Amino acid sequence: MNILAHTKSPILSPDSNPLLRQFLKKTFYAQFCAGENATEVKHTVDGLKSVGFDGVILCYAKEVVLDEKQKANLSSCTEGVAAENCIREEVTPWAEGTLETVRLTSRGDFVAIKFTGAGSQALYSLLNKAAPPPALKEAIDSVCDLAASRGVRLLFDAENNAVQPGIDAWTLDYMKKYNTPTEAVVYGTYQAYLKSLPSLLSSHLAIARQENYAIGVKLVRGAYIGSDPRHLIHDTKADTDACYDGIAESLARRTYSSSLPAAEGESGMPFPAVDVVLAGHNQLSNRKIQAIRAEQAEKGEERVDLVYAQLQGMADEVSCELVHKSKELQGSEKFDIPRAYKYLVWGSTGECMKYLLRRAQENKDAVERTRDSRNAMAGELNRRVKTFFGLA
Repeated sequence: MNILAHTKSPILSPDSNPLLRQFLKKTFYAQFCAGENATEVKHTVDGLKSVGFDGVILCYAKEVVLDEKQKANLSSCTEGVAAENCIREEVTPWAEGTLETVRLTSRGDFVAIKFTGAGSQALYSLLNKAAPPPALKEAIDSVCDLAASRGVRLLFDAENNAVQPGIDAWTLDYMKKYNTPTEAVVYGTYQAYLKSLPSLLSSHLAIARQENYAIGVKLVRGAYIGSDPRHLIHDTKADTDACYDGIAESLARRTYSSSLPAAEGESGMPFPAVDVVLAGHNQLSNRKIQAIRAEQAEKGEERVDLVYAQLQGMADEVSCELVHKSKELQGSEKFDIPRAYKYLVWGSTGECMKYLLRRAQENKDAVERTRDSRNAMAGELNRRVKTFFGLA
């Protein structure tokens, strides 16, 4: 998978080798991706919504990964002929694909944006914590304008530690521009496996309060454990789980806590308006927040706008539990009705390879990860057999 994701050989490229493309599309691609064109994507999305999912998080899969020599020459992409080539070959295709992604979604859906997919200019600016150059800024603005006009929300994806500070700066700028005092259009992605997350998120909450806009928070455990410096990451999974659950509870309750202390000078200040996407495959974490929100609903307390999200092709037992509970509680005012979303990428098989590589890395311990899914499927099969024979 690693070779296929980074190859420059036409023989090993799924987009130029039809046999390889067919094999991958019928296996890995079919499991995790939405489709290669608008027709395939619509079919996948409609299928999910017909099952009972409230919506999707759709992402254009194009990514640009540079080798060390290319990184050393990034500055050449900022002026002259090299800059024109970067705009034509990298920025423009990324913009067109991302705009098409917004058009493929409906009101209430999300579009996830991966800035490094825009290529060398984006990478250079992010690595140097600089503002996006004019052509890229125009592209991002056009995506945000279209999303806002269609009622689609934007998730700015987290990436590896080298570019994340730059992404955070861009995220705050676009939150200020597009988020209203009561509703988020732009969401930042916050990784709970990072020891620095509580202080980082607290500082962003303080900025949102001071500048009077709702902050959008997509909370994840973290996806770059293979490339982020190990000392920045919690020492144990239990520490990451505690960080995730503590911050999720603080956001759900809109209150600071030991897990999410107020930033300096913010003690006693009101918690800003916040919209939340809890992205993760941990059933226990989801159930903890559902219990909190059920208690809030029973008491008639105001609740934050919150949805749950899992990756397409993974943790279906978690997703389907949310969908099933939503159907059970439909129409009830005294209960919190969970809203479940699936995160999907779309693009050619070759464009999706780097995304598929990360899914393969996440599933190296497949036996452990799929045990819950296997048991859930076995239980459902047993239930259906008993129902068929009148034994249920």
